[in-house]
Amino acid sequence: MIDCDVLVIGAGHAGCEAAHAASKLGLETCLITADLNKIAQMPCNPAIGGLAKGHLVREIDALGGIMGFQADKTGIQFQLLNRSRGGAVQAPRAQSDKALYRKDMTKFLRSLPNLHLVQGMVTQILKNGNLACGVKIHTGEKLFGKAVILTPGTFLNGLIHIGLEHHSAGRDGEPASLELSENLDKMGLRLFRLKTGTPMRLHRDAIDWSLLKPQSGDQNPVPFSFRTKTRLENKILCFIGYTNAKTHEVIHNSLDKSPLFSGIITGIGPRYCPSIEDKVVKFPHHSRHQFFLEPEGLNTPEVYVNGLSSSLPLETQNLILKSIPGLELAKILRPAYGIEYDAVDSTLLSETLETYPIANLYLAGQINGTSGYEEAAAQGLMAGINAVLKIQRKKSLILGRSEAYIGVLLDDLISQGVEEPYRLFTSRAEHRLHLRIDNADK
Repeated sequence: MIDCDVLVIGAGHAGCEAAHAASKLGLETCLITADLNKIAQMPCNPAIGGLAKGHLVREIDALGGIMGFQADKTGIQFQLLNRSRGGAVQAPRAQSDKALYRKDMTKFLRSLPNLHLVQGMVTQILKNGNLACGVKIHTGEKLFGKAVILTPGTFLNGLIHIGLEHHSAGRDGEPASLELSENLDKMGLRLFRLKTGTPMRLHRDAIDWSLLKPQSGDQNPVPFSFRTKTRLENKILCFIGYTNAKTHEVIHNSLDKSPLFSGIITGIGPRYCPSIEDKVVKFPHHSRHQFFLEPEGLNTPEVYVNGLSSSLPLETQNLILKSIPGLELAKILRPAYGIEYDAVDSTLLSETLETYPIANLYLAGQINGTSGYEEAAAQGLMAGINAVLKIQRKKSLILGRSEAYIGVLLDDLISQGVEEPYRLFTSRAEHRLHLRIDNADK
């Protein structure tokens, strides 16, 4: 039996920030995850930042968080987006070495004196009346704490779709959390289904790079972290390609095998990041769609195909690649897939991300209906800080919409809720002219 002040469930980007914040503020913290080898795993794009997201990372860093510093340390290509436009919409983005990011984050968390890493699948939130007081893991062991921060990502009742086949999983190859989802439902937390997806990963040696357009990083990379003092270095090239009429014909001929269009997938997916089959159907006037080939690291042959997310069958994915110049002989190392998962109605949360039905229970990340590593990390940081402040009987840290993009994110979630995976945009921030990456520390 282990007793800690703060229990954090899930070691994705939200969980890492929550655990770091709680431990750095002096409380004994347990970070519980199903696989200690998958801490800070990037299940989708191996990149940090982007429009509005880069603002979040800067704010996380200004508050003492770790995402920006780790992204700088493990980045292999850096770009400042919208460099030709005004400062309000400029944002850093870094392509990270996925394995190195995970390894470095794990090493850092292990070095924290008040943080204990525990491997286990949480099956139940323990209560004392309407107060969360601990968790039960699959072995039957119970862990007790004064606050519980839940960051399960897409693992809650996760269901992966590849064509008309589907199987239970939180990420490909990892078991879904079924009992915990049932437990939350019985506790009165309203659940609903969302959907997201990821593209195929290709072997770099089977790509004809000469037929694709190279995309280099910035000559003078801009770091995320105010603490980064070393000069950043671009170590890879990314490449741009396009679909064509033949690609779109392949997709149209396979829509009867799509779980998205056959009604098998019921969860709502993100409008801003649609699958390639969704783009082809909804935008028939476009003769081509752009995609990016992004290496996942320096010591792996895997290449991420940003822009070709899909839940079509594997054989259709191969036909799509064969229709694209440069990818005719491409070898799929990991197929694209769609995933449905349970999320909790975020209007059940207070400004601190504590739930109204169950006191001392905090939710952060995709469980609140958001998508993206940066949105998750920001929520984890704020949940960790506020859980500690409540235990210490101190005033909560609440950021207003005029003070931070984090304030916009949290206010949107708790006041409006979500109907589809939520992504932060600069257009959501009405005070965006003075919320910039260069003044996030102020």
